[in-house]
Amino acid sequence: MNSKILFSYTIIIIGSVMILLGARWMLVDEPWMLDEVANVERLEMTFEELFNSESNKTLPGYLRQIYRFFGYWVITIGLFIISFSTPKLIESNDLRKRLLLCLGFMMLLGTILGHALIPSSHFIYLVWIMNVSYLFCIFHHNKINK
Repeated sequence: MNSKILFSYTIIIIGSVMILLGARWMLVDEPWMLDEVANVERLEMTFEELFNSESNKTLPGYLRQIYRFFGYWVITIGLFIISFSTPKLIESNDLRKRLLLCLGFMMLLGTILGHALIPSSHFIYLVWIMNVSYLFCIFHHNKINK
């Protein structure tokens, strides 16, 4: 298969995963429960304990609002990634390099923050799958350049 097509479709898959994750965070009623184990570990208390305090009665609504905005931004980033990774657009070497640079920065920082702040999260596995996909893209970028 053509390296441009493999490069493009792999980037599109990464963008699609981001859109799906963002949609999950936006649509689930209690999005903080999607990663309950890591969140409880980070908080050092259960959500029941956290929400039982009288001063935290409005916290679920606030968290829902924050997760919805987070989901919105993740969807938007996924859409940008998909928009700039079509086979026709990635013919430009400069565009491929910029796309790889931005995606690499995002994934590197996400991987570091994930391991530092929420190491028990199941999302860590997804991050590593996306990192391998990213390396696959770099490989095909280099093949396109030859």
